[in-house]
Amino acid sequence: MSETKRLAIGPGSRVTLHFSIRLPGGEEVDSTWSRRPATFEVGDGNLLPGFEKALFGLEPGATRQFTIAPEDGFGMPHPDNVQTLDRTAFPADMTLEEGLVVSFADAARAELPGVVKRIDGEQVEVDFNHPLAGRSLIFDVQIIRVEPSD
Repeated sequence: MSETKRLAIGPGSRVTLHFSIRLPGGEEVDSTWSRRPATFEVGDGNLLPGFEKALFGLEPGATRQFTIAPEDGFGMPHPDNVQTLDRTAFPADMTLEEGLVVSFADAARAELPGVVKRIDGEQVEVDFNHPLAGRSLIFDVQIIRVEPSD
């Protein structure tokens, strides 16, 4: 009787897993536990580098909890990503308030969300940093399947 070797997560693998992301205070940011698991290919650029690296070596059935530092997650906030815009850059009928997420189009016409940080008369300060920039992230994962990527 031959024994099948279980493939561990690493370069050249496709991974199916359940995950949740929480902030250190306990607030859940995202989770697949109540829906379909996520599938990705290692190295395809769709995952945070720190998250992907923390999964290396895990096999199907493994469960882990690990914390990703901001530098390995969404990075640190960058002051250049906070812009002051004139009120006329927004639709006239839009009610602006601090904390409002507003969607803009970047130079490539891709969606670029920004958070209104401050309103000072006709000037509106918008933060285009990722909302999780500068935050440590706590991941809980359960590896369901690991297979060679095509």
